[in-house]
Amino acid sequence: MHQWRVCSLWRLAFGCFAFSGIALIAGCATTVEQRGNLPPPEKLGEIQPGVTSKDEVIKILGSPSSVSIFNDKSWYYISRRTGQFAFFDPDVIDQQVYIVNFDDQGVVKTVDHKGVQDARAIDPVARATPAPGRELTFLEQLIGNVGKFNNAGTSKTGSGTSGPTGRPPS
Repeated sequence: MHQWRVCSLWRLAFGCFAFSGIALIAGCATTVEQRGNLPPPEKLGEIQPGVTSKDEVIKILGSPSSVSIFNDKSWYYISRRTGQFAFFDPDVIDQQVYIVNFDDQGVVKTVDHKGVQDARAIDPVARATPAPGRELTFLEQLIGNVGKFNNAGTSKTGSGTSGPTGRPPS
């Protein structure tokens, strides 16, 4: 009987160890995320430069992922697929950008395509905008709080009618 208990404890320990190992391996699986909605090639073929208007583009492709910030003459349809292994930074697997440019009358001028090979890495500038005022040191904060807190039952007005919350007792 004693041998049966030892054997079942070993089986239980082995089962827990195996389950933990499988869970650990499953947690390290690569995850792929798709962001954006890329129009199908046959839909893009329906866009004719010099003929198709903005309203027709919306009917064919849907609303754009982004619009140019300087004017509304460039619409961007963006799709990006990334893969991430465990806790590492995600890697870009594929990125497609279709740019629909319009003329002054709102008619398609050109349709451009950019892929992941056209992307460029940029380094943002790490600056902070200063805020008005100044930072107080720990000692200045401590000294500045002296006298701001009263003992329970007393008031700065000297009437002695307020409680610890500053309100008169009920």
